[in-house]
Amino acid sequence: MKPLRLAVDIGGTFTDFVIFDSQTGEYSIGKNLTTPPDLSQGVLTGMQALVPDFSRLEMFVHGTTAGINAFLERRGARVAIVTTRGFRDVYLIQRTNRHEMYNLFYRKPVPLVKRRDIFEVDERTEYDGTVSQPISEASLAKVAQAIRAGGYEAVAVCFLHSYANPSHELAAEARFRRELPDIHITLSHRVANEWREYERTSTAVINAYVAPRIQHYLGVLEEAVRRGGYGQPLFVMQSSGGVMTSSVAKELPIQTLFSGPVGGAIGCVALGEQMDCRNLLAVDMGGTSFDVSLVLDGRPDVATETDLDGFPVLMPRVNIYSIGAGGGSMAWIEAGGLRVGPQSAGAMPGPACYGRGGTEPTVTDANLFLGRLSAENFLGGGMMLDTGAAERALARVASELGMETETLAAGILDIVNAKMAGAIRKITVEKGIDPRDFTLVAFGGAGPMHAVFLAQELDISRVVIPHAPGTFSAWGMLQADVRHDVARTYLRLAGDAPAQEMESVLREMEEEAAAVISETVGRANLWFVRVADMRYQGQEYYVAVPVDRPVDEEALARLPDRFHQAHQAKNGHCNRQEAVELVNLRVAAIGSFTHPRVTTWRPQASASAGVVRRRQVRFGAEWLTTDIYWRQDLAPGSRFCGPAVVEETSCTTVIPPGFTAVVDGFGNIVVTSD
Repeated sequence: MKPLRLAVDIGGTFTDFVIFDSQTGEYSIGKNLTTPPDLSQGVLTGMQALVPDFSRLEMFVHGTTAGINAFLERRGARVAIVTTRGFRDVYLIQRTNRHEMYNLFYRKPVPLVKRRDIFEVDERTEYDGTVSQPISEASLAKVAQAIRAGGYEAVAVCFLHSYANPSHELAAEARFRRELPDIHITLSHRVANEWREYERTSTAVINAYVAPRIQHYLGVLEEAVRRGGYGQPLFVMQSSGGVMTSSVAKELPIQTLFSGPVGGAIGCVALGEQMDCRNLLAVDMGGTSFDVSLVLDGRPDVATETDLDGFPVLMPRVNIYSIGAGGGSMAWIEAGGLRVGPQSAGAMPGPACYGRGGTEPTVTDANLFLGRLSAENFLGGGMMLDTGAAERALARVASELGMETETLAAGILDIVNAKMAGAIRKITVEKGIDPRDFTLVAFGGAGPMHAVFLAQELDISRVVIPHAPGTFSAWGMLQADVRHDVARTYLRLAGDAPAQEMESVLREMEEEAAAVISETVGRANLWFVRVADMRYQGQEYYVAVPVDRPVDEEALARLPDRFHQAHQAKNGHCNRQEAVELVNLRVAAIGSFTHPRVTTWRPQASASAGVVRRRQVRFGAEWLTTDIYWRQDLAPGSRFCGPAVVEETSCTTVIPPGFTAVVDGFGNIVVTSD
């Protein structure tokens, strides 16, 4: 019997663990410091502490930052691009648009590949898939020789119009696998089977850039858990909100870039179902970053294209906006003013109060100094904090600015709260969405400390702190299904698309997607989501519209009206007299698991459990005597007013004066203004 399911989420400061026991229906959690540069060390240490015998695991889901860290820190592989002769500079020219219109010093992002690392092959496919120049084997052989001599670790093959006909990319792959057996090969049509050459090339290059690092990391982890007795597939969270096997992740590592934060978004979907709440604003504040996402009408907000540090990426991804604002964000002085972040103390050395050699003041140091964190009960007593070290770090910066240490600490929190509120406005107000229509769900190790202050700033009336919020993203990974996405360019006027042809194409795509995941979950547990990217004729960008199954004349007739409605919702206007085009077809194959979900919460103590201690905590300009509660003692129906602090193993929740907290039947703390 293998009753345990495990999820692991690696953050910049802490690695989180959640275990579900299917026999008892209970969860247990763990948390330990992340271990750069060998992330697997921290994962294995935490796993062994919770499950010494890995053979008891029936499922292991992992969210990894190995890929995104390799990209952001520019520690990826040395990549060669192989492209059609005459198109060597597509990747370097990029686009002519400016991401920062009024920045006089704006510069395009520095490409990951230099011009000398781009090789041309004699071949040509037209936009409709016809071959106008067969691929030259002699040309391929010459390029293979140059790649071998150049010491490259990965190759991105990006031939013109390969989305319409991939035969030349497949021929190149066959040749390279024979002659370059130790080099990772990315084919652009496999990672982004869509039109627009630069965007497809950019996506393929990033996939190739991170692939060797991801393959090495997952290989080490797989071997270690196998030796420990785990015999099932290792699942990896992907950016779209589903999970995939590690074998798929090794070939499509670009899908893992946002795997950590996405777990929290999927967790919010499950939480919304429990609470019968359809619109949620998810805020995840960890040690390094602050991530914001939306659940709209019960579903995560998903985009098919994103921007990664200035580079376009064609892949389905839960829309998450991130800034450098976390518990480890450092306070510093610039031009005589106080700044907070984006630099982070990370796990090593960490905030000054961790006692690991950090000397710069951080958000965590400010929270500790102002009484919002307990030095003795941090992580449920699992880690002692050094209040003196925090005060010394804060005092040094306060002295440089000529202010009191308390004033500086309060200022640090005000600044980081303002930055986080700005991030929330970025994905709500700037897109025509009113944040007051949402319930704010806060999680991450530091999120619940700041959540109510963010709600005050944005005039949001309800805040929810889920059970075990410090490991909520890992919990969300256990709620995800297996998923594989397929895209295909399909340029047609909506009125000219033959229903039978479109249905045939979609069924082919379903078979392609199902082939990747059917062995994992079984064909009987598969279902499909169909979407069409549509636009007004002459537009550049498109809007995603759901497609009925099967596609018949009536289903086709409904598409233009759905597009007009979607365009109106997204852009605030539509033109029903304008011709509408189909651009891309998309299919998501989803394999359902039986998800472990909390139905009711059983506390350790009775509902009469009260204040465990009191201490002085600063709110605004005052120090107030504040009630301290232990989260595991709070039963459903427990009600208390601020100022209050709720401590638990994974994090701390701060409730300022003027707010009331109630524990619901699922163990969530629901905070509203008095």
